[in-house]
Amino acid sequence: MGDRQKNIIIRFAVIFTLIAAGFIAVLTKIVITQTVEREDLMKIASKQKSKDYEIEANRGNIYDCCGRLLAGSAPTYRIYMDTRVESLHKNKGKLFNNYIDSISTALADYFGDRSAAEYKRMIQQGYNTGNGRLRLYPKRLTYLQIKVVRAMPLFNQGPLKSGLIVESNYQRIKPFGSLASRSIGSIYGSNGSGVSGLEMAYDEILRGKAGEVGTHTVEGHTVSQVNREAEDGCDILTTIDCNLQDVTEIQLRNTLERLEADWGCCILMETHTGEVRAISNLGRQEDGSYREDKNYAVTRIEPGSTFKTYALMAALDDGKVKLTDTIDVEYGVWSYEKAKKPIKDSHVHKDKKTGKPVRLFTVKQVLAASSNVGLAKIVTSAYEKKASKFVDKLDKMHVRDSVPFDIPGTQQPRINVPDDSETLARMAFGYFVELPPIDILMFYNAIANNGKMIRPILVKEVLRDGQTIRRFSTSTVASSICKSSTLRDIRECLDAVVWDNDFGTASVNPWGGKKAQSDKVHIAGKTGTAQVLENGRYRNDQHRTLFCGYFPADNPKYTCICVIQQKPRALYDAGFDCGGTVRCIAEKTMAYSGSVDVSNKYADPASILLPPIKRGLQKEIRRAGDGTNIDIKRTDSQWIRVNENYEAEPLQVTSDIVPNVVGMGARDAVYAIEQTGMLVTLSGKGRVTNQSVAAGTKAQRGNTVHLELR
Repeated sequence: MGDRQKNIIIRFAVIFTLIAAGFIAVLTKIVITQTVEREDLMKIASKQKSKDYEIEANRGNIYDCCGRLLAGSAPTYRIYMDTRVESLHKNKGKLFNNYIDSISTALADYFGDRSAAEYKRMIQQGYNTGNGRLRLYPKRLTYLQIKVVRAMPLFNQGPLKSGLIVESNYQRIKPFGSLASRSIGSIYGSNGSGVSGLEMAYDEILRGKAGEVGTHTVEGHTVSQVNREAEDGCDILTTIDCNLQDVTEIQLRNTLERLEADWGCCILMETHTGEVRAISNLGRQEDGSYREDKNYAVTRIEPGSTFKTYALMAALDDGKVKLTDTIDVEYGVWSYEKAKKPIKDSHVHKDKKTGKPVRLFTVKQVLAASSNVGLAKIVTSAYEKKASKFVDKLDKMHVRDSVPFDIPGTQQPRINVPDDSETLARMAFGYFVELPPIDILMFYNAIANNGKMIRPILVKEVLRDGQTIRRFSTSTVASSICKSSTLRDIRECLDAVVWDNDFGTASVNPWGGKKAQSDKVHIAGKTGTAQVLENGRYRNDQHRTLFCGYFPADNPKYTCICVIQQKPRALYDAGFDCGGTVRCIAEKTMAYSGSVDVSNKYADPASILLPPIKRGLQKEIRRAGDGTNIDIKRTDSQWIRVNENYEAEPLQVTSDIVPNVVGMGARDAVYAIEQTGMLVTLSGKGRVTNQSVAAGTKAQRGNTVHLELR
């Protein structure tokens, strides 16, 4: 074998040996990796694994018809401290030890919930135990408060050095408090799903679509990448008018408090459009106060004597009776041979001149006086042999139609064909019939709207970035609910209920006091009173009163219903309690719309039209007074109060002195105080009656002033 051949073999052997050694090394490494190092490597891999997180979409806002915010999502913040950050532990904790006293003092001075020593003890303990999420303050903070915290010693060096963690989320707020609160509804959590009211009905539109962000670790650094952008929810524009809502709720609350009633509801609707301008549901709480606790407006009730209008319309439209026909009401007690108990009127009507009981009523007087006997006789005479025809007629009047409303859980009418003549007779005055107040309102609105029945609506538009993407218009349930001649007769009867001083149940009381009558707006409508049906039996300890009407009667613009449930009293009167409430609402509504001349009404301090002029910005007060013909004498001051002579008197508001905001509305009071750099919390509604920091004292930027409103 030659030398050359030997060299080739040696080279080959070396190369083979190296390859074999490398192969063995690789196999050895694979075995070690899969066995010995596997657990440690899996831990490292899990830390570097890409993670996907959901980005919450901002929930849309709910506005009134004028664009004022009824419900919206506002950011709130919580603060924590990561005591494990490296900079706090460098050089034996030099940075931490230098600032522990000053940051404890700053937190104690600002929040006031702990002493500086308590804050120091809490932070020191968190530092010693390595708490990565030490909660510094339990309550949610505003953006202005967060700015103050970030400027505190240590925290002003940034989160990487100080360990300050600011966690934000969105909280659903209702700037107008309880106004229409039950109809607006509520949601789960901050941006959760709607659970009631419009929040639930339009949840998918308001909620939007969540986005997605992916995070993964590259060389020890966390990198985020948005996989899908969040799509914010749309806004909805309601038909509610905050001014009319305020009027409606105040009048209802005043009546409920006077009667100490169990609950009440009021709905105000625009006659021609079906747009609900106000809807209030107030229930009595254990402490005697009233708040929005249930949607009474969409819950079925027995309508009492307001159903007499339905019954009379059916008989008139079928030609069974005329307004001029005479009915024998038998002095208010009718021993109907097919009834187990006599049918009675609530009272015996007496002639005001002679004082003697009246036995014979015209059909018009039967409805005006709300005679149970009269209506029972009319209905049994017309439909006794075929009771199903009475219900068929109600169907032709669209009384039993299932009409959707924007509030989830709205109940539909319950009217069954009567099994016997007694049931038919009592149906004539509202028993064995159940209708939600919103349906009663819709029916009376059809009477006011020349027979055209339209669906009540609570939402006008859906908006995205201020642009209308969907519009809701009035839908017609029926072009006509009865003959035009019948409609004229019914409207004449409803006018008599309020304006016939001899028979009308909503006209005047025995002492001459007006019920639904008003010298400012002409109202027509019908009263109703009913015992409360519960578990198939009528309760003796509760009754319900109603009034549903429209105004102005000659050219209706609004229709309104008031329902009140209360314990029996010696004197209760649907015309005075419910009719009087609707009268106050009607007067203020027409004054607000400019349909009532209020220029000469201010001399009477008891006038409901006397405008409560709050202290505030002069330009805003003058804007509110536009069109009322009130001549307020000017002043050069930006802030004013208006005295009893309608003269503007200057108010002093500076940036370093706490202003006197007593008498101001909430918006102006908050604006005035925030000019000083202080924060504001509110309770109640109306005018400011008390402020926690006295006027004239030196303003402390970042401190909080609590305002009480009534």
